[in-house]
Amino acid sequence: MTKKKIGILGASGYTGADAVRLLARHPNAEITALTANTHAGKAMSEVFPHFFMLDLPKLVEWEKVDWTRLDAAFCGLPHGTTQEIIAAVLKANPRIKILDMSADFRLRNKDSYAQWYGHEHRALELQDEAVYGLTELYRERVTAARLVACPGCYPTAVLLALVPLAKAKLIDVDEIIIDAKSGVTGAGRGLKQNTLFSEAGEGLSPYSIGSHRHSAEIEQEIGAAAGSAVTVNFTPHLIPMARGEFCTSYVKLNGATPDDLRAELEKAYANEPFVYVTKKGVLPQTQNVRGSNYVQIGVVADRIKNRAIVLSTLDNLVKGSAGQAIQNMNLMFGLPETTGLEQIALFP
Repeated sequence: MTKKKIGILGASGYTGADAVRLLARHPNAEITALTANTHAGKAMSEVFPHFFMLDLPKLVEWEKVDWTRLDAAFCGLPHGTTQEIIAAVLKANPRIKILDMSADFRLRNKDSYAQWYGHEHRALELQDEAVYGLTELYRERVTAARLVACPGCYPTAVLLALVPLAKAKLIDVDEIIIDAKSGVTGAGRGLKQNTLFSEAGEGLSPYSIGSHRHSAEIEQEIGAAAGSAVTVNFTPHLIPMARGEFCTSYVKLNGATPDDLRAELEKAYANEPFVYVTKKGVLPQTQNVRGSNYVQIGVVADRIKNRAIVLSTLDNLVKGSAGQAIQNMNLMFGLPETTGLEQIALFP
């Protein structure tokens, strides 16, 4: 197969950089355009020195890319700026495949988007077209899509753990409590006081309590699985490590046992290449998936009667972002889903 020509919007951010890292060794991809308006004119290795060995195109403003020459574009831009840029790219090249790693097309309801992101959606015609790109749940739709909205990192970890259980009616979807922790790359590469080493190191801090925007995605997809509106209790925390994510979900059982939950998850992911359900007594750990596209899920009985604890972990920059986007790209181009993504976790 001829290599697909790939452009990356927002290549100077962490998700954009991880897309470069993974695509640089993808046998069917050729990175031909990298954009970063604030770093335009620089070599990628000036912004990310660990790419010193790669022959990559220089960073340019997105407006200067000839989008008609590209087969796919990955978007790692912040929410709010993405909608109009993607609309412009698709207008220039209606045949291009878009893998959006921002939040701009994840919510199906336009009113929900305005509520959570503070402004009206500026590309409603594309919002209706976008496919929610949680690969294991929407594989067929992703395969046929032109625009895929890749899920947030927290929703990916939570939904893979809970959607099969909600769909099978094994848990009470009105009684879900999610305690989530993410490495500091989840906060982006911009300079922020709370991500300075002296502020984030040697400590653990909650943020966006009761108001994190990923709640909307989680509720959208669990609600779709359960067939009813859902509200979850979701609290994220910043943990002092560069990458990685761990979600602990406390659930009330609907006449099921923790072993029933594990069996349902094992059935749901029996043929999935990247989702692994741990055996009874084996606990997921972030170090087991660091740098990889794999997800670990475990189930533990709570000491409280009729409750269980569901654990899930992934790398927020890989399966939680760039890796999942490449997994979706593979489907959109008819490639084996695992192409370029079978790296083993970095340990220790």
